[in-house]
Amino acid sequence: MTSPQQASDDIRFMGRAIALARANMGLTWPNPSVGCVIVRDGEVVAEAATAQGGRPHAEEQAAPAAGERARGATAYVTMEPCGARSSGRTSCSHFLIEAGVARVVSAVRDPDART
Repeated sequence: MTSPQQASDDIRFMGRAIALARANMGLTWPNPSVGCVIVRDGEVVAEAATAQGGRPHAEEQAAPAAGERARGATAYVTMEPCGARSSGRTSCSHFLIEAGVARVVSAVRDPDART
């Protein structure tokens, strides 16, 4: 069960992720613009948005930027992290798992059936 403080934090940090995604809207074709904020102990340790042209993905940038601070952290992602990539590159789900992220909060599901 989520505490009132956790719910408040979830809303605040997801709002930041949405702002990051909005800033790149229209610049990431063929991919959607996604924002990712990684938070540990109430502090933002990394954030990113899908780069122009659609790569790298937001999580692909934020997880390495967080480094060891990602261990046990929460990732706020505006769209469910990809589980497979058509390019054969590492998926965003794997980036977050390998970084040690303990919890992922996503705003919407990825419509790609491979996710």
